[in-house]
Amino acid sequence: MKMRKKINLSNRIVLINKKFKKKEFYHYFKTPNLSLVIPIYKKKFIIVSQKRIPINKINYEFPSGLIEKKETLLQSAKKELLEETGYKCIGKLHKLISCYTDPGRITTMITGYYTNKLKKISKPEKGINIHFVSKDILLKLIKQKKFNTAAHIAMFLHFLNK
Repeated sequence: MKMRKKINLSNRIVLINKKFKKKEFYHYFKTPNLSLVIPIYKKKFIIVSQKRIPINKINYEFPSGLIEKKETLLQSAKKELLEETGYKCIGKLHKLISCYTDPGRITTMITGYYTNKLKKISKPEKGINIHFVSKDILLKLIKQKKFNTAAHIAMFLHFLNK
């Protein structure tokens, strides 16, 4: 049986089958990078909630999304913030860190930003709810495994320690 080395699954998502040992392959996904924004409005964090199909649960997280072709990190971050919350960044986005989300299985790198210069200009996109929470409530949501995306937690903890 001959194994294909690359399998295109969907737009810019590719399954790579790399020969590892004589009769073994290592499988990983080549995927687009992500942007994330920690928005702060009137001393509250804006988080979003939406159903995540792989875990079949409502998940709480910061606005984030795939960086599209021909889109910069900053353009992506501002776009995702507006689409998911209805708030526009009217000041500068401040960079936090970039890190791989799961370097053992996917190539995705996520870059995080924060801002407290926001203006409400529209509603969030369909299927997304927004919440204004304190640091303590956000920490409680993490402990309750409701805000549970590792990269989002890492960005939040990095933000708290900056």
